[in-house]
Amino acid sequence: MKIVICGSISFTYEIKKICESLKKLGHEVEIPFYAKRILNGEISLEEYEKIKQKNGDLKLRRKAKEDLIKRYFKIIKNSDAILVLNLDKNGVKNYIGGNTFLEMGFAYVLNKKIFLFNDIPDMLYKDEIRAMNPVIINGDLAKIK
Repeated sequence: MKIVICGSISFTYEIKKICESLKKLGHEVEIPFYAKRILNGEISLEEYEKIKQKNGDLKLRRKAKEDLIKRYFKIIKNSDAILVLNLDKNGVKNYIGGNTFLEMGFAYVLNKKIFLFNDIPDMLYKDEIRAMNPVIINGDLAKIK
């Protein structure tokens, strides 16, 4: 299965572990643009977060020289499913941020399977997440089928 991992760039090292585990299970996996750059040593996670915290991530998006939202839409379009890596962040259990929520919306409209690593977070848009009928795997990657 072709799986796209969606989640906060803050989760980059967890994304790497999940990616490796999914590949061992026989899946093809795509990860976020800046997660790749961080893992390749092109920018550190600390530097990325410092830039984002100071000025937002628009500068980082422009530096990418391509529209990262449209880029991931195309990748999701050519996949079978997405896996939302919703871990705890900023005091929110099972956090799903704006970009990830948008990617979930793309997957939903494209009739892709949506898997949540953890339960639906208690956030303003939890009803919209529920309406997308995600499969909650509670950390068990073997449930991705």
